[in-house]
Amino acid sequence: MVTRVIKVDATHPDPAAIDEAASILRAGGLVAFPTETVYGLGGRALDPAALARIFAAKGRPSTHPVIAHVEDEAGAVALAAHWGEAASRFARAFWPGPLTIVVPRSAHVPAAIGGGTDSIGIRAPAHGVARALLAALREPIAAPSANRYQALSPTRAEHVLASLGGVVDLILDGGSCDRGLESTVLDVRGSIPRVLRPGSIDLAALAAVDPRGAHGGGIAPAAGEARASPGMDAKHYAPRAALRLAASLAAALAEADERAERGETVGLVVRGPIAASSSREEVLMMALPSDAVGYARALYATLHELDARSVDSIVVEAVPDDGEWHAVADRLLRASIR
Repeated sequence: MVTRVIKVDATHPDPAAIDEAASILRAGGLVAFPTETVYGLGGRALDPAALARIFAAKGRPSTHPVIAHVEDEAGAVALAAHWGEAASRFARAFWPGPLTIVVPRSAHVPAAIGGGTDSIGIRAPAHGVARALLAALREPIAAPSANRYQALSPTRAEHVLASLGGVVDLILDGGSCDRGLESTVLDVRGSIPRVLRPGSIDLAALAAVDPRGAHGGGIAPAAGEARASPGMDAKHYAPRAALRLAASLAAALAEADERAERGETVGLVVRGPIAASSSREEVLMMALPSDAVGYARALYATLHELDARSVDSIVVEAVPDDGEWHAVADRLLRASIR
């Protein structure tokens, strides 16, 4: 299969390109498209054959759920066995946007979308291309990140092509994703809302809607065990090169130099701007923004670039594991596990 790539305007996508993508989905094909978080690998959410193609394309275990994307709260209600007041409150606060809400799955929805569980994660994306595609298709789209299982999520079309070229039918290239980090996944099935995966909506924003919201992140189910959210493996979001976390800038510089002395080509990721740097040509230094939002937007693209340059290892200056940095810290920790 030859994967086609069509460039589209992120705000006002070409209707002909959107109609072509919707036709591919209706025929059971796969379309990668941008959201505000990362690029998604889309297939019809209510078509078991399309879901099977998504799992096969990613090499994803059947126990890992995929997120259903809808236009609005009414679309979510149609997929849920129960859509309670808590789900509605969070949807009104953050949709369209990067919040996935986990609720009981309706009986007519294929079990595969929930990883074999009786739950389903649903979100209404904010990106113009994603919304146009949902409107054209007029049905929910299942869309995990458009990459191989446990690999780096794609924030640009070229990342998707490098990972899934020849597997996905069409890529809608809407440029770089604005958030650059996956959605927050919030489980509202119990009496207290629980974060299953930290993401682009931080804990403080969730607490402003419901202060009872529990942290709950960092869960790693046993191998083969079904889970209610994607991204819960101990290892996830990992570049090809071994990623090492260093506790400080000084420690990161020292480890990068030490690895270079051993003959490695090293990618060094720090928070900028900084005055210090490595003097060794084997160390490729990348200074990311010092704020959490800017850092998150640039992180995956930076790691993709280092992989493309075939570095032997990547050393990352650790970020704070609190407040708005929590989701970034979570992704770096999972990426560092071997």
